[in-house]
Amino acid sequence: MTAIPETPPVLRLADIGHEDTARLLARFGLKLMMLPPEAEIPGSYWGDCEAGLVGESLYARPDTPLHSVLHEACHWITCTPERRATVHTDAADTEAEETATCWLQIVLADDIPGFGRERALTDMDAWGYSFRLGSAKAWFERDADDARAWLIEHGLVDTNGIPGYRVRGACS
Repeated sequence: MTAIPETPPVLRLADIGHEDTARLLARFGLKLMMLPPEAEIPGSYWGDCEAGLVGESLYARPDTPLHSVLHEACHWITCTPERRATVHTDAADTEAEETATCWLQIVLADDIPGFGRERALTDMDAWGYSFRLGSAKAWFERDADDARAWLIEHGLVDTNGIPGYRVRGACS
């Protein structure tokens, strides 16, 4: 008999409820669409319990990891207005945008009570995110200046790394 591999122990929407996450996403104009357990998630790039993105709707189930919700939301936030208008499933563009997405998801984790930056970093490692320095925390603290600079250049965070709570291409 083959053992079924355990799912990494990460924080999921069911662990903290979805209301605070929905409020955070709404600040950017993104709607959190909660699905019932076991429902197929529209627009999920990886499938299974991973969040999905279609237009201005982010789809999730109670078992969807919070880091996945924030990652897809941050892809939407960092998209050009043209891509954001038609995004479906694959929101990635450039490597610079991908790293900016990761950096922003870590910072925005602090806006979800019961989650926070430290747990987001731990969950990203548990889920298998890969960074040059071996962990999300090491990357974020010592190797992410390019990601932060990209976010500053596009007006998504200020020079102190504080989110502006707007999407790329929005008027100031």
